[in-house]
Amino acid sequence: MDGGKRVAEVLKAHGVKFIFTLVGGHISPILVACKRAGIRVIDTRHEVNAVFAADAVARLTGIPGVAAVTAGPGVTNTLTAVKNAQLAQSPLVVIGGATATMLRGRGSLQDIDQMALMAPHVKWAARPNTLREVVPALERAFEEAQGGVPGPVFVELAVDLLYEEETVREWYKKKTDKANKTLAEHAVSTYIRGHLKYQFALSEEPEIRSPAPLVLPTAPDAKIQKAASMVGEAQRPVMVIGSQAMLRPNKVDALVAAIERLNVPVYLSGMARGLLGREHRLQMRHKRRDALKESDLVILAGVPNDFRLDYGSHVARTTVISVNLSEEDLTKNRKPDLGVQADPCTFLCALADSQRAEAPARTSWFEALEGRDQEREAEISNMEKETTELINPLELCRGIERNLGEGDSVLIGDGGDFVATIAYTVSPRGPFCWLDPGVFGTLGVGAGFALGAKLVRPDADVWLFYGDGAAGFSIMEYDTFARHGLAVIAVVGNDAGWTQIERDQVVILEDDVACRLTYMDYHKVAEGCGGKGLLINDPAKIDETLQEALKLSREGSPVLVNALLGKTDFRKGSISM
Repeated sequence: MDGGKRVAEVLKAHGVKFIFTLVGGHISPILVACKRAGIRVIDTRHEVNAVFAADAVARLTGIPGVAAVTAGPGVTNTLTAVKNAQLAQSPLVVIGGATATMLRGRGSLQDIDQMALMAPHVKWAARPNTLREVVPALERAFEEAQGGVPGPVFVELAVDLLYEEETVREWYKKKTDKANKTLAEHAVSTYIRGHLKYQFALSEEPEIRSPAPLVLPTAPDAKIQKAASMVGEAQRPVMVIGSQAMLRPNKVDALVAAIERLNVPVYLSGMARGLLGREHRLQMRHKRRDALKESDLVILAGVPNDFRLDYGSHVARTTVISVNLSEEDLTKNRKPDLGVQADPCTFLCALADSQRAEAPARTSWFEALEGRDQEREAEISNMEKETTELINPLELCRGIERNLGEGDSVLIGDGGDFVATIAYTVSPRGPFCWLDPGVFGTLGVGAGFALGAKLVRPDADVWLFYGDGAAGFSIMEYDTFARHGLAVIAVVGNDAGWTQIERDQVVILEDDVACRLTYMDYHKVAEGCGGKGLLINDPAKIDETLQEALKLSREGSPVLVNALLGKTDFRKGSISM
């Protein structure tokens, strides 16, 4: 069994159904072996999108996503997506091809120190030097990616560990099999024979182990009881739930049941958006800052006190229970009154089970929060009616909300101003129905995330919401959608500019330098890549066009809707630092 087949067998044993790649000679044996093992090989137009796609698969399934990229620039092209996954705590296995073991550092094609490059941005990295080390390295990679605080890992596999031993020996024979060798050439030949003997020694067909059950840290009973007492006494509690609570897709029903038993108002962020469905009585959407500042207890479930909570100032004067897998995030910027280093999902379930009595009604607190939500919704509705030169972004977002329906859909945000407006106005219909980059705020995640989501949920309507700036990062992946038969729907909020930046730059610096784009024909780009393109420049055509996009997608075509937007002040002064 050569190295490529060994990789494929380990992936198969770990439940991997897709491997994302951009083909390269260093990794060809992996791709061929995966195809023959029944693992679907999805080739992208840029390596960064292969890793973004693997990230989406990991988030939606709980199984580490896998990308394989060729050496040198193939690996360097993944770095933004790897860093995004690290900060979003997504479990990924990135396999990087590399020059032959004996040629490292000698100036071969695409040979760089990949380990030094990747190590700061992954949880764990390995470079097997012999064939017998390949399987153990990959098996450990899956364990490391999922254990503790999840994240990306990197395994470098040299090209001479992936091809059959006979082929590798033939390569070296051609280089050294000469007549009338000099003494130095004899020495080199002897060294190579010894190296190959070591490289392939003890490399009989390996035993491929099934993965051990994932065990995440749980909270001590004493802390659960203390937390239960604090919740029971609180009059104005608030819970903020983040992506870390969603690491176990098979536990989502138990998590929802636990939240309902706790009967605490909830704000959802990241992958937790949609957890409670569209209009759950416990879910609040607006004025979170005010709610946190007025509360007497805040439960942060997998949420650090970073810029999203104004570095802890939102909860500076309230009691805080924080539960997080990361010791660093647990105390970031604001030490909690009760800190619990544990899996947030398991903690919330245990907390609900520990309640000795029915949760308090807290009627006045709920009424106050609901009243604020209704006031904000009324403000948004009034702004939606404002006339703009083209389409009011809020009017488009309301149209999207109407046309989502109640069926299975996945919403993906890739952009600044337009995507933030989507987040305010469009509701995910259920758990695991929202994907955004996370804390890194990375533009360019869209096509990769959509690719992974459509593969995992082929019967869902996968909506990719692009800002027109963000669309430029990955719109060529419409070719990938078309070639692989993945009927994604993209809506480009096209306001001809980097509007989120422009808002403050023009006000503060009185200059729009580098902020202007054009009303580009993004729909024609999608058509050129093999998809379908639609244009909206009239608000009266919003519903008609979105319904046509749904129809084309459900018939099997990837679709891009180019929506020409006017300017509004809806998100004025919203830039994050």
